[in-house]
Amino acid sequence: MDGRKRANIKPGTHVNIVQKQDQRTGELTEGYVQDILTNSPTHPHGIKVRLETGEVGRVKEILSELES
Repeated sequence: MDGRKRANIKPGTHVNIVQKQDQRTGELTEGYVQDILTNSPTHPHGIKVRLETGEVGRVKEILSELES
């Protein structure tokens, strides 16, 4: 799924993000979304989120959605 659309991301979604300090290398961090920090419906570089571990970055890949 597309990490540039806010509608695709909810708290609990399993994602890969790129943190600010990793933008040059493209190193991805895997985790679960705690908060969505981008207010606009889309963003060309990915929606900014905070993971449950406290790390902040832009969503590059949505791995799966929370099963409810």
